[in-house]
Amino acid sequence: MIATTIKAFDTTLQLTYVWLHELAEQMGTQDRHRAYHALWAVLHALRDRLTVEEVAALGAQLPLLVRGIYYEGWHPGNKPLKTRREDFLAAIRAAFRDDPDVDPEEVIQAVFLLLSRHVTVGEIESVKHLLPAKLRSLWP
Repeated sequence: MIATTIKAFDTTLQLTYVWLHELAEQMGTQDRHRAYHALWAVLHALRDRLTVEEVAALGAQLPLLVRGIYYEGWHPGNKPLKTRREDFLAAIRAAFRDDPDVDPEEVIQAVFLLLSRHVTVGEIESVKHLLPAKLRSLWP
């Protein structure tokens, strides 16, 4: 691993690798790029379906590098998007359009499990509260 000599960068890089390793394991793969893609896709789909206030509250609990992934390309206007389970699954399916073997529900559940392990229970409950019951059912 490359050391930057900037402790905050070294720490967030290491923590992000831990998250990706955990997620890859949860997804049954050793491919950290696939895990990164899953994290990116689910965080973006989730972020776009939360209120601006909730986006900020969840983002505050993410490691610095993961927070950057979360906010990448975010435009808060016209948010939150409609939050139907089918639309959420379609967003993940579209993100993995070049990988037809990916089951969107399994990807979502793996990322939600990761978030549940690393984000406070109160914050997870706040996020879940904003989602319809059919989508909440994907949380562990």
